[in-house]
Amino acid sequence: MKACYPGTFDPITIGHMDIITRSARMFEEVEVLIMENPRKKCTFSAEERKQMIEDCLKEAGGCDNVRVHIGTGLTVEYARKLGCGVIIRGIRAVSDYEYELQQATANMVLAEEVETLFLIARPLFSFLSSSVIKEIALNNGSIENLVPHAIEQKVAEKLRQ
Repeated sequence: MKACYPGTFDPITIGHMDIITRSARMFEEVEVLIMENPRKKCTFSAEERKQMIEDCLKEAGGCDNVRVHIGTGLTVEYARKLGCGVIIRGIRAVSDYEYELQQATANMVLAEEVETLFLIARPLFSFLSSSVIKEIALNNGSIENLVPHAIEQKVAEKLRQ
């Protein structure tokens, strides 16, 4: 079965990578979808984010069944277009669950054949988000061990400009 893991990934974190690598072990194919959201102002372009994720996948190893795409529109429609029967979502806290439950329910109405699978974040990553990374880096804090090593320098440099 094929699954997709959508998100903004601005930038990708070690928590995101954990969800990707866990998903890659569970599914034959995993499509990471960088979904462009006009309501969000991103620090990195979609192409930069795609390249960073691909660099992180190479560094991680064992993710030969993972591909990265840039998409627009409804995530569930893009998942359907790629032939994905499952949308993977990471849950860090109750607030994530409430939001994700609404999204999953809407997706069930739009495409009942596409299931949503919630993966619980490891406790080590439960505080981690792209916003936290940006805040730390903008204030000259270390993002070591928060983003994959493959992109640490690039993220730090861009955010400290």
